[in-house]
Amino acid sequence: MSLRDWCWIVLLGSIWGCSFIFNAVLIRELSPLWITTLRVGIGAIGCWAILFLLKKPVPRDPKLWGQLALLGVIAYAIPFALFPTAQAHLASGVAAIINALTPMMTAIMSHFWPGGEKSGPRKFIGVGIGFVGAAILVSPALQSDGNTALWAVGACLAATLCYALSLNITRSYKHVEPTAFAAIALTGSAILSLPVALSLNGLPQITQIETLGSLLGLGLLSTALTFLIMYRILPRVGATNFATTTFIAPISTLILGTFLLGEAILPIQILGMLVIFFGLLFIDGRIQTLLRKR
Repeated sequence: MSLRDWCWIVLLGSIWGCSFIFNAVLIRELSPLWITTLRVGIGAIGCWAILFLLKKPVPRDPKLWGQLALLGVIAYAIPFALFPTAQAHLASGVAAIINALTPMMTAIMSHFWPGGEKSGPRKFIGVGIGFVGAAILVSPALQSDGNTALWAVGACLAATLCYALSLNITRSYKHVEPTAFAAIALTGSAILSLPVALSLNGLPQITQIETLGSLLGLGLLSTALTFLIMYRILPRVGATNFATTTFIAPISTLILGTFLLGEAILPIQILGMLVIFFGLLFIDGRIQTLLRKR
């Protein structure tokens, strides 16, 4: 990838890392379903505002709207609910670290996806290295929380599968204007999430100013802004390369979690992070290139 694309990847990963901090604040007062519903709802409003401000055309095909709405459920509604649910039993940094498995899941799924990015031995070795790194990173949570942490880790892993699936599906909609794509997909996700949240959790009650602030940050910054950028660069960099944003997210999450939430960074988590980044460099081919030059 070009230096410009790497800068976008780092920026998006850093912003998405903040979303785990927002979730850690929101879960104190809101249920995971309402966190999801309000996040995609606020994100959709932000995307529609930008769409009309830029005077971009709105697709009129009902079939396309239905397809993008369903994609929004897979890409947003399900994983956005799984992560805050898991964070009630996991530190935000650990959740972000498990999220770093997304490139691994994406590389495997892309290999078998019709018309997807085929992975050779290099990428699969990188996938294996990344899994080892993730296992090292989550090991403290598994040791301290036992079965409770184990199911929470499973919920985060299911969310990464949703991300991998949605990234590969998104490749089929290169013809849709990115701003309209994000607005329609988020709207569909919000419409489908709202009755579920109402029926299972009733109306939400927000009493703390930090809850409102986290909602706005999660909806406008970590959702609307990032997805507007995402759908513009994804066709250019590919699903597997784009998924590496989740390797950047744990860095900002762990740093913010330490200073804002008082969560500790353990030496073993730093080791796991280094192993994951080694896997990322292996997937990207930079290690092999460096060795050939030497």
